[in-house]
Amino acid sequence: MTDVPATMKAIDPAEAGGPEVLVLVDRPVPVPAAGEVLIRVAAAGVNRPDLMQRQGKYPPPPGAPSIPGLEVAGEVVALGEGVERELLGQPVCALMAGGGYAEYAVAPAGQCLPVPSSLSMVEAAAIPETLFTVWTNLFERAYATEGDTVLVHGGTSGIGTMAIGLGKLFGLTVIVTAGSDAKCAAAVDLGAAHAINYRDTDFVAEVKRLTDGRGVAAVLDMIGGDYLPRNLQCLADDGRHVSIAGHRPALDGDRHVAPVVGELARTVWPHVEAGRLRPPIDAVFPLAEAAAAHARLEAGGHVGKIVLTVG
Repeated sequence: MTDVPATMKAIDPAEAGGPEVLVLVDRPVPVPAAGEVLIRVAAAGVNRPDLMQRQGKYPPPPGAPSIPGLEVAGEVVALGEGVERELLGQPVCALMAGGGYAEYAVAPAGQCLPVPSSLSMVEAAAIPETLFTVWTNLFERAYATEGDTVLVHGGTSGIGTMAIGLGKLFGLTVIVTAGSDAKCAAAVDLGAAHAINYRDTDFVAEVKRLTDGRGVAAVLDMIGGDYLPRNLQCLADDGRHVSIAGHRPALDGDRHVAPVVGELARTVWPHVEAGRLRPPIDAVFPLAEAAAAHARLEAGGHVGKIVLTVG
């Protein structure tokens, strides 16, 4: 680690609170353990679990850093024991249990994916968390397959836009809900088959109309609460409902994560490399303005991902 400093700038709030608690502080640069890599972070994705962690509603998993941030893109600058030397110097994006809002972050080598020349670092940092979440919930847990029609709430969120993108690639008809006509139009532009403005349309009745009364094969719900009984009314016979309301990826050393990332490398990453899957970017903020990034996400007007740039 000859070219790596001892300390770094990071966002590591001492207490829960509003966006204003997100201020730059100095922290030691982490040292990669066995099987981990140290990444010089170029960009970090902002996700709803980060907001909940900041609010004190989601403590970091055991052993995870208190620094928020579940996904980054950057260059591998140091290796832990047992990691292939070929990774050193490589541009990667990574899924992690925390630590992304910093100049340096560690991630398990098995949770890194190569950043192809077709992607910017900002785009690469916007992919891992939503890709993992949508793949595991919509495709693995809800068994969505080619030819299925699915309903996804929050169609212009990071998860919603990733569901639209993956749906296009894998032959799904994706119906989404969103909270304004402008958001509905944006979702259709991204590839949704239909977008329902839930503020002025009963989405249950509209889903039934759009599917000729059959309903959908799967619902991906990030709202929860009173949406559950309404979602169930949208399902076809043998339809599947998956709720990720209040969800945080199980990234605290879960042995399931690396195999899924390996599967994504085989099945989805060729589409990324070919430029067929790109995350829509709503806004980009420097790390020092993480508070503004969180305020933007909380306001709910975004279409696509919000990303922090580092350095």
